Amino acid sequence: MQFVYHIEGMHCASCIEKIKSALSPHFKIIEVTLNPPILKIEANQAPLLNDLNKHISLAGKYTLRLTSEIGLRAYYPLFLIAAYITGVASINNFHWQGINWQGWMNQFMAGFFLVFSAFKFLDIRGFADGYATYDLLARRWHTYGYLYPFLELSLGILYLTQWLPIITQLATIIIMGFSSIGVINSLLKKQKFQCACLGTVLKVPLSSITLIEDLTMVVLAALALTMG
Repeated sequence: MQFVYHIEGMHCASCIEKIKSALSPHFKIIEVTLNPPILKIEANQAPLLNDLNKHISLAGKYTLRLTSEIGLRAYYPLFLIAAYITGVASINNFHWQGINWQGWMNQFMAGFFLVFSAFKFLDIRGFADGYATYDLLARRWHTYGYLYPFLELSLGILYLTQWLPIITQLATIIIMGFSSIGVINSLLKKQKFQCACLGTVLKVPLSSITLIEDLTMVVLAALALTMG
């Protein structure tokens, strides 16, 4: 039987070799991959997770989890950040007559782009490498992965200052719309990658939630155009 585990703490190709060296004397390893960070083991019965983690801990700061245990928990950092940005935008634009939706959208999108670009800057090389695995332009032109955080940062500043709103909204639709095409392409091919939206610091799998994130920015920018 084949058993699949999610690996936490992997960063590069050398991690794969460390994990294989730590586990191969004890288990029959089928595959270890970086994107996604997955371990596949063949055994007659499911190995004890504690035993696996005991052996893998000797190779470094790695932790194994059953893929069935991951679920929405893998997206917790994304949901938490979105909740904070939503809360701040709501507090700033709520008054006794209601909510200033135009101001809310500007501040939400400013927060989104500023925070998400910041995570990418923590490891811009790692982001560029990860983004190139599924973005259509970054795959052909690797430098685009290095430019993308600067584009997000610029959009965040533009939304925050409300300078050149029409150009900002059009740029958002083009940039985020094109980014969503790469996500759609990977999802249709059922390819499993780590989402680069939060850089390499926080591990979030590429999924329909990533697509919703991109398309939400497109929809909000389009709404802002019609409301302006």
